[in-house]
Amino acid sequence: MTILNRDTLAIIMVGTTHVIDMGGKNAFIHYETDDRAHMLLPDGKRFHGLWTLLDDGYKVEWKDGPAGAWKLDHTPGAIDYIDATGAPRGRVSRIDFGDPQRLAA
Repeated sequence: MTILNRDTLAIIMVGTTHVIDMGGKNAFIHYETDDRAHMLLPDGKRFHGLWTLLDDGYKVEWKDGPAGAWKLDHTPGAIDYIDATGAPRGRVSRIDFGDPQRLAA
C-alpha cells in the first residue's frame, strides 16, 4: 500500500478523467485544470467544483454538493480512492486524457 504524493497526483490527475469502479457502476471525475473538477456519479448526479492538491491527497469542494478529502492508494495493479476515514470507496478502472465524457460542458 502506497499513498500517492502531490507530484504523482499532479501527473495522473490534471487534464485527465478518472473512471472509478464503484461496485460495478462507474463514476467519472474530470480534473480540468489544477483547480477545477467535474464529477458524474453512477446515479446521474453531476457536480462541478474546486479542488486542491495536498501533500498526500487532495481536497474538493463541490458546488451544491459535498466537500471532502481523498487519497489515492496504489497497490500492484490497482489505484483506489480512499475517503477521509481511510475506507476504500472506488477503484480506478482507467485514466483517460482529456474530457471524453464532456463533464466540463
